[in-house]
Amino acid sequence: MSTVDEAIAGVPSPSREALQHVIDIARRLAPDAEDGISYGMPALRVAGKPYVSVVAAAKHLSLFPFSPAAIDAVRDDLEGWSLSKGTVRFTAEHPLPDDVIERLLRARLAEITGS
Repeated sequence: MSTVDEAIAGVPSPSREALQHVIDIARRLAPDAEDGISYGMPALRVAGKPYVSVVAAAKHLSLFPFSPAAIDAVRDDLEGWSLSKGTVRFTAEHPLPDDVIERLLRARLAEITGS
C-alpha cells in the first residue's frame, strides 16, 4: 500500500474511524502534507520529512509522530495511554483527545518547519 488512506481502509471498524480521525486532524493542520512511506509505514510527510503515521496492531492503535520531543510536549496529558519513545498507543474505545492530538502534531510541525 502506498497511501495512508489505503492502509486505513483495510482496518476493521471502529478502529478504522479512529485512525482516520487522527489523519483528518493531521491533514487539517498540514493541508500540504503528502502521502509517503516512513520507516516502512504509510505516513504523511511535510517538506519531505515524516510527519505522522497511524497503524493498527492486534490490541491497540498507534500514532507515530516520528519525534520523541513532540510526545514529550503532551506527555502530561497522556496519562492512561501507553507511551514509548516514539509512539502513543490508544484504542477506538479509549481515543486520544482532539486537543492533545492537535498539540502533538503542531509540535511535530514546528520541528519540521522551524517555526
